[in-house]
Amino acid sequence: MTFSVVIPLFNQAGTVVRAIRSVLGQTFGDYEIIVVNDGSEDDGPARVKALDDPRIRLIHQENRGVSAARNRGIGEAGSDLIAFLDADDLWLPTYLETVHGLATRFPACGLYATRYFYRSPEGREYAAVLRGIPEDFEGILDHYFETAARSHPPVWTGAACARKKALNRIGGFPAGVASGEDLLTWARLSFHFQVAYSMKPLAVYHLDNAASYREKPGRVPDAPDYVGGELRRLFHESTPPLRNSLGLYCAQWHKMRCSCYLRLGMQRDARREIRAAGRYDFDFPLLAYLLVSLLPEGAIRKIFRLVMSFR
Repeated sequence: MTFSVVIPLFNQAGTVVRAIRSVLGQTFGDYEIIVVNDGSEDDGPARVKALDDPRIRLIHQENRGVSAARNRGIGEAGSDLIAFLDADDLWLPTYLETVHGLATRFPACGLYATRYFYRSPEGREYAAVLRGIPEDFEGILDHYFETAARSHPPVWTGAACARKKALNRIGGFPAGVASGEDLLTWARLSFHFQVAYSMKPLAVYHLDNAASYREKPGRVPDAPDYVGGELRRLFHESTPPLRNSLGLYCAQWHKMRCSCYLRLGMQRDARREIRAAGRYDFDFPLLAYLLVSLLPEGAIRKIFRLVMSFR
């Protein structure tokens, strides 16, 4: 088979069937679907089983987190091309066909991906903003970190496909990391392998209320910051000009953590992330974060809602 599709499942009974049906509706049909039930406490696994499709394998494990679930799927995969989809997101019908075209044209790449849509809780949809890439681009993404530092993430898990040998080389997804485990995985792959990319938005990322700034983030950023430490390791292993763009990407990671802390009302922690980002690059957005961190929590929430309303 050409693709192994890995779907981690944890308490997402309401959306997992929609996700799987978006795979079953692909124009490219040579694949298997591996659903890894990571200790769900709802009837999601039963709903998957009820689909009764020979292309679907349902695997059970105790709850160990999304990285462990994806790594289990990688280990079970029968194909070298492993595509990832979360149980609350979906693909448009030509996603696998497009990725197959990329893999055929660029067989030496370790990572393949497409642009994607964001969909808000109220149903508003917009394509990820990727600065510096032509709208009709399809080919090798030479400046991954430069693009990622000034755009939405170019590679998002629900629109990413990697070669098994590449995933094994970097050790798969980092276990025990609550947030940013996917961004680190794509950064590691992009550091060691070429990335083939299509600007066609062919997957849908469903934002929850926290991601759309309607509510506070559901969790505090990891401490210690494992992802930031590993990105810094890549930074020190790199050489110019890659080091320059990796530095900008490291700064972007700390800005993301700063944003999260600000929305949680943890201004002191936010300022720590501002200092961490400033070691790589101090720009106007970072200055804006610093000024916002001096405001009361209520004012900070209003500012973030206002910014989100313009997206």
